[in-house]
Amino acid sequence: MDPRLERHLHLTRREFFSRSATGLGTAALATLLGRESRGHAAGSQPPVPGGRIPGLPSLPHMAPKAKRVIYLFQNGAPTHVELFDFKPRLLAEHGKPVPDSYIGGKRFSTMTGKADGKLLLGPIEPFRQHGKSGAWVSSLMPYTAAVSDELCFVKSMHTDAVNHAPAISLLLSGAQIPGRATLGSWLSYGLGCETDSLPAFVVMTSVSKGTTCGQIFYDFYWSAGFLPSRYQGVKFRASGEPVLYVNSPTGLDRAVRREMLDDLAQLNAIKQREFADPEIATRVAQYEMAFRMQASVPELADISNEPQHILDLYGPQVREPGTYAYHCLMARRLIERGVRFVQLMHAGWDQHRSITTELYTQCKDTDQPSAALVMDLKQRGLLDDTLVVWGGEFGRTPFIQGDLNDRPHWGRDHHPYAFTVWLAGGGIKPGISYGETDDLAMNVVSQPVHVHDLQATLLHQLGIDHERLTFRFQGRDFRLTDIHGELVKGILS
Repeated sequence: MDPRLERHLHLTRREFFSRSATGLGTAALATLLGRESRGHAAGSQPPVPGGRIPGLPSLPHMAPKAKRVIYLFQNGAPTHVELFDFKPRLLAEHGKPVPDSYIGGKRFSTMTGKADGKLLLGPIEPFRQHGKSGAWVSSLMPYTAAVSDELCFVKSMHTDAVNHAPAISLLLSGAQIPGRATLGSWLSYGLGCETDSLPAFVVMTSVSKGTTCGQIFYDFYWSAGFLPSRYQGVKFRASGEPVLYVNSPTGLDRAVRREMLDDLAQLNAIKQREFADPEIATRVAQYEMAFRMQASVPELADISNEPQHILDLYGPQVREPGTYAYHCLMARRLIERGVRFVQLMHAGWDQHRSITTELYTQCKDTDQPSAALVMDLKQRGLLDDTLVVWGGEFGRTPFIQGDLNDRPHWGRDHHPYAFTVWLAGGGIKPGISYGETDDLAMNVVSQPVHVHDLQATLLHQLGIDHERLTFRFQGRDFRLTDIHGELVKGILS
């Protein structure tokens, strides 16, 4: 070998660590192994044949109430004042200026700027009380109203972010800046998966037809962040093949593909022993998962065996792949097959100038399927240990965005100071409303719930102490709730 090339190889970082068997390489490996014993380090779960994720040996920390989560994320921020948080005063003072005492010192989006002098906007459709719980629900959501006794409405949510992407990132990953692991990834890392033929964390996205206020679905909404990439959410596409590149190339049968994967696994095992890189183990696991998904995904997507009354339950769009209704049915089928976390993201709620038009479409597309999912899970005995969450990243302002005299273009701006989510199943008290906003739905006045509190509570229901599930990265231990988060005990059954 040319001496200059040999010297260069010896000086590369990779070569340095790989050949330092008794130096820094050994020290680094010892450190990693030490962290693994505490459940902190990358790759603490050993590779399992078939690519299955086993979870940390130290979890769960306590007896779980839920085994899995379906997050019905309403991208763009549904208007709490229009749907679930009825305020008679807001209706009575429609068109009057918002009182200064309600908005003093508050930061709104640049579309609003200062809220001084903005006019209050009453709900566009009437509210009624429903069920034994007497839950107030808008007539825009008749199907949700019908199952309100199964739901827990948290009306005192609040957040720190005033724009969509930072607020979604904060709610799903615990930080406004992308780069942290998201909720589904944390659960995959900590609890693993109950199946080896489907991913632990599945994501599906949809947008109402004809909407003008769709939001971008950024990949960091389901990112594994600093966790090994095997814990990242797998996005199922809305049309065509659900997952790209899962199927074998034309002319290549499964037997040949199996032999190729076995050979690749042997080569990767050599590199894994040499470099101890967790991403090599991820690569092997993902190859195996893709191979198994060639059989599992077509079976999953075939809804021809679903009874007609179940299809009718989810509504007319359930037969259209890519719709919210179809995804709700898929969510049930996924958790039946052992998937740990299903994240549905439906855009179209960003109604700055379309409350009187597109809100109707949005509710029509999502109301029936959301309620159907709850009913379907319950009748199958799955709701008890499946936690369903419905909500967006923040709420909408009680005052108008636009001209009060131009009703077709009424809208509401972003509102981080109060919003509503609902939860069902998984050990959550049904038929209650928790927390309260003031008489204009502007500010939380009772039992505030920050997004970190919601995260802590979701983890708790799955048997995880949010302060103990951590991951060492760049010299510190990270967790989903950062240094915040309190358990919302009042909503636990």
